[in-house]
Amino acid sequence: MTHIALRALLGVALIAPSSVLVPATADAKLSATEARMAKTVDAEYERSVALLQKLVDQNSGTMNFAGVDLIGKMMRAELEPLGFTVEWKPQAAANRAGHLIATKKGKAGAKKLLLIGHLDTVFEKDSPFQKFTRKGQEAEGPGAGDDKGGMVVMLAALRAMQAAGTLKDAEIEIMLSGDEEDAGDPIEVARADLIAAGKRADVALDFEGLSIEDGKDMGSIARRSSNSWTITTTGKTGHSSLIFSNEYGDGAINEMTRILAAFRKELPEPNLTFNTGIIAGGSSAALDADAVRATAAGKGNIIPQTAVARGDFRTLSPEQTDRVRAKMQAIVAAHAPGTDAKISFDPGSYPAMAPTPGNKALLDALNVVNKDMGLAPMAALDPLKRGAGDISFVASDVDGLVGLGTSSRGDHAPGETVDLDSIRRQAKRAAILMTRLSAAK
Repeated sequence: MTHIALRALLGVALIAPSSVLVPATADAKLSATEARMAKTVDAEYERSVALLQKLVDQNSGTMNFAGVDLIGKMMRAELEPLGFTVEWKPQAAANRAGHLIATKKGKAGAKKLLLIGHLDTVFEKDSPFQKFTRKGQEAEGPGAGDDKGGMVVMLAALRAMQAAGTLKDAEIEIMLSGDEEDAGDPIEVARADLIAAGKRADVALDFEGLSIEDGKDMGSIARRSSNSWTITTTGKTGHSSLIFSNEYGDGAINEMTRILAAFRKELPEPNLTFNTGIIAGGSSAALDADAVRATAAGKGNIIPQTAVARGDFRTLSPEQTDRVRAKMQAIVAAHAPGTDAKISFDPGSYPAMAPTPGNKALLDALNVVNKDMGLAPMAALDPLKRGAGDISFVASDVDGLVGLGTSSRGDHAPGETVDLDSIRRQAKRAAILMTRLSAAK
């Protein structure tokens, strides 16, 4: 569905008293069907926690292909009893394990919902952080929040819909990627299935973590892009006493310094961040094949011949991405005397998810759910506080909402801790929202 069509759908719903997306009166509460969904989530809470422990205790670091595959099998076992047709899509062509795709037909004319999550974590098999440890209403574990907690919320919501009889009419496609934390290469292969699913969908719901600020749940309607770049500068080497002369020029390191200083001065604008993550220079310098380590050699009395630097920049729209790239290229091209400089951009970048009116309408619809549940409204999160994610690959085709998973802290580091109680309110929100969206005309 186009952004315009979805805005029209939700826009009407937000002002029409008869719509399923909005309560008929200012003080309306949950319907009997919706209340049953909420009760089901509560009744199955310990089941959800037990499943989370099972998922967390199986390592599924992105490069642990066997582990990712096993998590896929566990999710298949949960989804098939709910009426989903489940397919495993191997990703050998992108040097990754694979993706799990589950589909379920609904009532004719039902809105097509795309649910997004991921099977992998950042914790590989050699990580010392491997097991689930429950501590009251919290639990530590690799991927406990990102994104195994999100997948558990998704399942809890779907089971609640089944118990209440609303799942049978819903048309849903689920995309659980096996490489969200470290996307396969080429990216067009690794994300082909997700992009195709986005083109089929009317709404995309991302089950990564819930953001909380000052104790308040936040809604996420935007995610910034993630773009990687590499700069190589070269100069004429010789004795240091000759630097800046007409014959030898500025040297490679000074040229790299000029470029990075110009970035800092000329690039800043709203919603943009840029970072230099690694740098090396000398008579020789190089990055390793993965571009995460550098080697260099040189002396203080030798003009450096080579310098390399690698970093990223993040934007809120494709237009901003194009504009920033052009500025960076112009700065690099204006190299100092006696030097040369080149910049390249990785093809495997994550696009931006811009804050469209359609995304805002979805958050408005979720806030109607919050009101009916007796929860506070969720303000839109500043996109500067949300990293890149898979939903961005479908953002140009379908409006979406991010953050339907669990609340957690310390993600991507040993000690990652999930708020188990957040499973309850997030699964209730998701079940009611999906039911209302599915029934909307």
